[in-house]
Amino acid sequence: MPGSTDGSTRTMGVLTVGGLVVVTAYTVVLGSNGWLWFGWVVLGLITLALIVMRT
Repeated sequence: MPGSTDGSTRTMGVLTVGGLVVVTAYTVVLGSNGWLWFGWVVLGLITLALIVMRT
């Protein structure tokens, strides 16, 4: 079915959103860390690629 996601794509989406929350909290409490943001962007791009390949 077009537009539906399988379990692994949904899990990656949850991890990406959870990662954003963690990186944002870290930035607020301890200050910005470029490597954390870089890692989150890479995770987001991988998730986006999974979504695009799935549709």
